[in-house]
Amino acid sequence: MARPGFSMALLHPRYWLLWLGFGLLWLLIRLPYRWLLGLGHLLGLAMLAGMRERREVARINLALCFPELGEAEREKLLRANFISSGIGLLETAMAWFWPPQRLARLAHVSGLEHLQQAQTRGQGVVLISLHFTTLEIGAALLGQRVTFDGMYREHRNKAFDYIQRRGRERHSEEALAIERDDVRGMLRSLRKGRVTWYAPDQDYGPKVSVFAPLFGQQAATVTATSTFARLGKAVVIPFTQHRRADGSGYDVVVHPPLSDFPSDDPVADATRINQWVEQAVLAQPEQYMWVHRRFKTRPEGDARPYAAKRKKRRRRS
Repeated sequence: MARPGFSMALLHPRYWLLWLGFGLLWLLIRLPYRWLLGLGHLLGLAMLAGMRERREVARINLALCFPELGEAEREKLLRANFISSGIGLLETAMAWFWPPQRLARLAHVSGLEHLQQAQTRGQGVVLISLHFTTLEIGAALLGQRVTFDGMYREHRNKAFDYIQRRGRERHSEEALAIERDDVRGMLRSLRKGRVTWYAPDQDYGPKVSVFAPLFGQQAATVTATSTFARLGKAVVIPFTQHRRADGSGYDVVVHPPLSDFPSDDPVADATRINQWVEQAVLAQPEQYMWVHRRFKTRPEGDARPYAAKRKKRRRRS
């Protein structure tokens, strides 16, 4: 996809509130980093109190994935998770708007040799990561060191889409955005020896998934990771990021590539991906995005764990 260019249509009155909100956010993140951590903490507590539906989804996910924990322990984890989510919103703005030099001072990157070795061989890389609350800033910090393309879904709001893509792509002039449904584009990128970022940890429905165990649950798991690796003749390399508790920045770790992957068994491959997901999440459960309805697709006969979504009222024309 071509990089988004600014047009006068983005100044239409329908976008004025969005531009005002992002302008205020741009000013807010001029504050010192530790102040932003504190503000994010308060924002997360406000989200915990006000986002009832999301709170209940996260609470159900934690009960499904950590049945061994007592209710008080899970509630403590839920609170910490929403605090991390509040901080994550400000981290997204930091990733999109901070000067690159300021952002780079927070990075503690390791494991780049795994990507370098694949690039030396001219081999494409499926760079997998997870939906942690630190997702945007982790990708930005790694993007300052390595050029990688990203799977992308265009936002319906044109002004938001422009801001989001400009924010994501500014750390690497050579990076490309690949539409999420553009499988051919993804494979072309991999066959050229490029690195492409992909997150396989969400529920995209039964048509593109198989059921594989995740935290003791049968979870609909996309088969795209092994498909991309096989057809793109690529290696699969995970990376994670972690917000340091002492406020000194972020650990961004590129892990060794998955060996003997993919196999000829999509369920075995999905199971292996989910095993890695479990390991990564257990290392920092409070920073994972538990508000996603990860177990909404169920095997036949299993009850859905979440309440039905409330339908938004349509505005009268």
